Amino acid sequence: MKTTYQITAKQLIVLALITAVFAASGVLIYDRFGSKLLGRWAGAKTEKGYEEEAQLRGISDPTVATDEKNNQEVYNAMSPGVVNVTSTTLVRDWFNAYRAQGSGSGSILDKQGHILTNYHVVQGANELKVTLANGRDYSATFLDADADNDLALIKIEAPADQLTTIPLGDSANLKVGQKVLAIGNPFGFERTLTTGVVSGLARPIRSELTGKLIEGAVQTDAAINPGNSGGPLLNSRGQMIAINTLIYSPSGGSVGIGFAVPVNTAKRIVSDILQYGRVRKPDLGIKGIPLSRLGQQLIRALELPVSEGYMVVRAIPGASADRAGVRGANEQVEVGGYIFPIGGDIITKIDGQEIRQQDDIDHALNTKNVGDRVQIEVMRAGRRQTLSVQLAEMPKGARQRT
Repeated sequence: MKTTYQITAKQLIVLALITAVFAASGVLIYDRFGSKLLGRWAGAKTEKGYEEEAQLRGISDPTVATDEKNNQEVYNAMSPGVVNVTSTTLVRDWFNAYRAQGSGSGSILDKQGHILTNYHVVQGANELKVTLANGRDYSATFLDADADNDLALIKIEAPADQLTTIPLGDSANLKVGQKVLAIGNPFGFERTLTTGVVSGLARPIRSELTGKLIEGAVQTDAAINPGNSGGPLLNSRGQMIAINTLIYSPSGGSVGIGFAVPVNTAKRIVSDILQYGRVRKPDLGIKGIPLSRLGQQLIRALELPVSEGYMVVRAIPGASADRAGVRGANEQVEVGGYIFPIGGDIITKIDGQEIRQQDDIDHALNTKNVGDRVQIEVMRAGRRQTLSVQLAEMPKGARQRT
C-alpha cells in the first residue's frame, strides 16, 4: 500500500525561501573567497593579488615610491625570509678524516619550512644547518635536487611564526633594464642587499655540476659574491624572479656579471618534489653522437644521408624512444683505424625544432612533462619518418651528462 505525501502551498513558499537563502549565501561566499581559494590551489595570483600582498608586507607601489624607499621597504619585508645554509662534509685523505664546511643562502617558501637553494650549496653534505634572521639554528633535511639547473629543496622543522616567506613572481615577462635586488650572505656577511638591473635574458650558461645548459638564465649587474648562491633575486615588489647561482669573474669576486636561474624553472622543480618526492625529468632514453662532431669528411666517408642531426647509437630497451620504434646502430664500420657505429636513426627535429646536438634535445624537452608526447623526425635508410614518442621519466642515475 503506497503512502501519498501532500505539500501545502505554505510549505512550498517556505522551501523556496530557504533555497533562495542558500543560493544567495553561496554566491556571496564565492564572490568573497572563491577566486582567492582557486588561485591558491592552482598556484596562480593576479597582479592585483601581488599588489595587495606587497602592501600587506609594507612595500609601497614602486612606481610612485623613491628608489631609496623601495630598497628599504623590500629589504625590511623580505630579508627575514633569507636564510644562511651551512653544509658540513666529511672529507677523507690518505691519513685522516676531517670536517669541511661551506655556506650559501636560501629562501623560505612556506610556513612548513621548505627552503629553496642551489644544489652546489648542499651537494654531498653530511649535515645541513639553517640559520634564520633571528639567529636561531635548525637542522635541515635534504629533499631532492635538479643538478642540471643547480637547484635543491631542503626543509627545517621550525615554528611557523618564525618563518617569513618569499613570494614567487614570474620570470616569463622580465625586461632588460628592469630593477632587481639581491639578498644573500656573501663571505658570511648575513642578509646583504645589493641592487642592479636585469642585464640580459636567456643567457647560455652551463651547470657546473652536469655540463647541461641552464635554460633562460637571467644576467644581472647586482653584486653577487661567494655566499650569495641560492639567495633570491627580487623585483621591486619583493617577488623572487630568479635564484642567484654563479658569477663570471677572473678574480673570484663580483665584476658585475652574475647569473640566476629563473623562478619559473624553480616552480616546476619544487612542485615535483612536493608532489612526488623527487624531480621528474622527461627523457627519450637514447645515447648518440652529434654529426657535427664527425666532420664533413667523415660524414661523406660513412655515406650518411644528412650532414646535421643527432645520430642514435643506442635506444635503451624499454625507454621512451625504444617503445616508439627509434632505432640505434645496427653495424660497425672501420674508417682510418677507428670503429664507428652506424645504421641508427638520425634525429633531425623534435616538435619542429631543429636538432643538431644534445643541447637542442634538452631544449626541446625542457618545457615538457612526463607523459607528454613529442613528434620526432628521423632519417632512416635515406628516408624521413616521423615517430610519436610518449615521454617517460629519466632514471635518477642517468641524470649526468654523457
